[in-house]
Order: sequence, then structure tokens, then C-alpha cells
Amino acid sequence: MAIDARGEGRPEPEARPVTGSAVLSDADFRRLSSFIESELGIRMPSTKRIMLESRLQKRLRKFGFDSYRQYVDFVFSDEGRESELINMIDAVTTNKTDFFREAEHFDYLVGKIVPTAEARDGAGIVRPFSVWSAGCSTGEEPYTIAMVLEERRTVDPRFSYRIFASDLSTQVLDKAMEAVYEESKVAVVPMSYKKKYMLRSKAKDQALVRMKPEIRARISFARINFMDDSYPVNETFDVVFCRNVIIYFERPIQEAILKKLCAHIRPGGWLILGHSETLTGMDMPLKGIAPTIYELR
Repeated sequence: MAIDARGEGRPEPEARPVTGSAVLSDADFRRLSSFIESELGIRMPSTKRIMLESRLQKRLRKFGFDSYRQYVDFVFSDEGRESELINMIDAVTTNKTDFFREAEHFDYLVGKIVPTAEARDGAGIVRPFSVWSAGCSTGEEPYTIAMVLEERRTVDPRFSYRIFASDLSTQVLDKAMEAVYEESKVAVVPMSYKKKYMLRSKAKDQALVRMKPEIRARISFARINFMDDSYPVNETFDVVFCRNVIIYFERPIQEAILKKLCAHIRPGGWLILGHSETLTGMDMPLKGIAPTIYELR
């Protein structure tokens, strides 16, 4: 059967469970890992074989395949490349994020970056202050950015902003656009922000919240593969957040990705990385101004 990029399509025969003996062979692991490394840039050493096997089990069950060989053959067939490849990518991509993760970055954003950009060329006043959340996962980062910038707007109603968010995975982008989260996920969000920017589910048996429409409207989403030669983004940004993303790539690929991101930062703008990431040893047009915060030279 043919399915679309979201895993939907025409009815199919009832799936058979994967047999307990199904094992990802060396040959099939090499086929998958070679593709993942070359097309996505994600390191896939032999130590990740069990992880890959585990994450793909659900896809085998969906199609009723008895072996990983059947699934791998299907993924790389003409039909599979069109309909299933994106779902395989979604399954193997790591997506870990939280609201207010590495919270000092958001303090620096509103305390230092926004005032500097406004004083320099009127960012936020004569034009919208702009942010790219690159590798946004399920949306916690761009919605955190939106909330803190919305707080800035309450201080000065003239202030305007826009946020662009991207990820490789269509699954996480769907979740980000839906903007529905379990209450446990928003536990770290200040209560004042929850009251202003989130709606609780009316169903008492569902501990869910959803970002309010005015916050959702501030963010546009798109799928972008960092391994592409260039990114389909026709603007430059005051700030690019790319946190806890490049750690999954080899060093030369990290440098290539960051240079492409820098091409979308306004002169004098900022790049913010995760605390486990560094530019040490890279030839980049950036200077460090705070831990993992860099300014475009």
C-alpha cells in the first residue's frame, strides 16, 4: 500500500507482530547506518545498533514484516523511498527538549540581545525582531522564546517579533504545530506564563495544556535537513538558536552546518548553542560573548 509522509494512507491488511527472533543483521545495519550518516550526517557507530533495532520495531509491526531485511528492502525500494523513508528518519531521529531548557539563554535573550538589537537598528520597533529555532523538536524551545518575547512586548507594546522554527522530523513538527503538552512537561514554566499563554484541556481526565492562539500565530514551522547544500530560508535573523543539535554530527559536518546557519544571521546578530557544544578549533565568523553565545563578526 502507499502511504503519505505522515504515515497515513489506504487501509492495509492487519499487521502481523514482529517475531521475537527478528534481528537487525550486520548487512542491514550497514545499509541503514550508511544512509543515516551520509544523508542526515548523524553518527551511527555499531554501538547504536540495538537502539536502531529497537526504534524500528514499530515500523516493522505496521507493515507486518517478519524481518528487518524485509523492512530495509522496502525502505530503499522506489515505493518505500517515496512513502516510508521519511517515517524511518522520524523513528531514528533523537528529539529531546524541554521548556526553559538552559534557562540562562532566555534571560540573556531578553536582558542583553533584544536591547542591543533595538539600540543598534531598531529591531523590534522599526522592524520585527526575528529568531530562528533550528532543530526545534516538539516546539518547547520556540514557544519558550515566544513567551519571553511576549513578556517584552507587555513592557513596550510597540515591540514586535517573529519566530521561525525548523526540524528534520515531520512527526515532531506536527506535534509542535499542534502545541499540546502534558501538564508534567510545563511544570517548569512560571505560573504567570501558564495563565497568560496556555489553555488547560476542558476534559478533566486529560492533564493537557495547549499554547494560546496568539502565541502559536507568532511561529512558522518548516522541515529542513541540515545536510542540504543550502537552506530554503529567504531571510536573515537577529538570533539563531541551534542548541543540542550539532553534537550528533562529525566535526567537519558541524562546521559546515554552522557556516550555513551564519549565512542567515544578520550582521552583528547572535548564534546560541547548547552547553555541550563548542566552536573550539573551528574557523567561524563568530566571537564568543557569553557561555555558548556567539556574535557574528
